[in-house]
Amino acid sequence: MKKLNSLLVALLLLFTCNLFSQSKLNDIKISDLPNEVKSTLDKYIEVLNIQNLDECATEFCKIAGGGLVNEDGISLRSNIKQYSLKKDHDNIKFYKQPVVITRVNKSYSGGQGFGNSAIKGQVYKIWISKNEGVAGLPAPVSIMVPEGHATITNPKVVNIGSL
Repeated sequence: MKKLNSLLVALLLLFTCNLFSQSKLNDIKISDLPNEVKSTLDKYIEVLNIQNLDECATEFCKIAGGGLVNEDGISLRSNIKQYSLKKDHDNIKFYKQPVVITRVNKSYSGGQGFGNSAIKGQVYKIWISKNEGVAGLPAPVSIMVPEGHATITNPKVVNIGSL
């Protein structure tokens, strides 16, 4: 019975560690990050530094995509500004600027968003470093390079709120 309990505990620990860790299986070299994706990340950081949150949201709409925008593709979903964008806007001061990338993970998404603004393509999850002396781990921002969409061709920020 003790062996069975030990085995169950070991399996539980193994499963839990894998569940809560971010796989590095699809990591790429930071130097392999496409310039257009890096430019979109830099633009996002620039937008977050706008003092007024309403102005920040207006500028963010230009680079936002996927589930962050309404079907029209030009306006943010109702809860994005007041929660995810506000969190990143308030916390950008804790991150190095110019941005220091610590890790990049590349994956494929078959679709994010809905209606006319739904996009699919390569997603680059980019971790950025905090300022010296600020507690916590680097935080990710996800940017998608759309494929096969008639009008959306530039990289779009598709996941925020982790800063």
